[in-house]
Amino acid sequence: MTPQVILVTGGARSGKSSFALERALTFKKRVFIATAIPFDDEMKLRIGRHRAERADKFETIEAPLDVAAALCSLPAGTEVVLIDCLTVWLGNLMSDEGEKAEWFPQLDEFLATLKRPPCNLIIVTNEVGMGIVPAYPLGRHFRDIAGTLNRRVAALATHVVLTVSGIPVTIKGNLST
Repeated sequence: MTPQVILVTGGARSGKSSFALERALTFKKRVFIATAIPFDDEMKLRIGRHRAERADKFETIEAPLDVAAALCSLPAGTEVVLIDCLTVWLGNLMSDEGEKAEWFPQLDEFLATLKRPPCNLIIVTNEVGMGIVPAYPLGRHFRDIAGTLNRRVAALATHVVLTVSGIPVTIKGNLST
């Protein structure tokens, strides 16, 4: 059976991660790819809450810059990988590789893995294009790259779910509960 690629998108605090976790827990051998970097106290607290929520239910791989490499080095027998989240990862790349870059080769490598996923994937991302236009050029640039990345991932995904106020709305594919 061909692995599923489920993209879960939505606004801030919309229930994306909770939906993705619930979905991933239906599998036995789970891996969580974490993209966040604990660069300040607020982010450390956020990461701590996410770790506590996952508890020991996932093997965690920290991949703040190279998600494709993490997907290529999964433990044998992995049934599902939950990647949380693409927009945090993109922010890391922009910070590490240069804010003015139009695109990043790591994104192309990741997109290539989605064409032949190693197992079922559940990918969380923020829908950044539905809010106000950012006031600063860097914010608009980030929004544009994130929008393009989300669109390309959605095109390759077997399923796309938009979370709105905690309610998952399937917009591509047919997810059975």
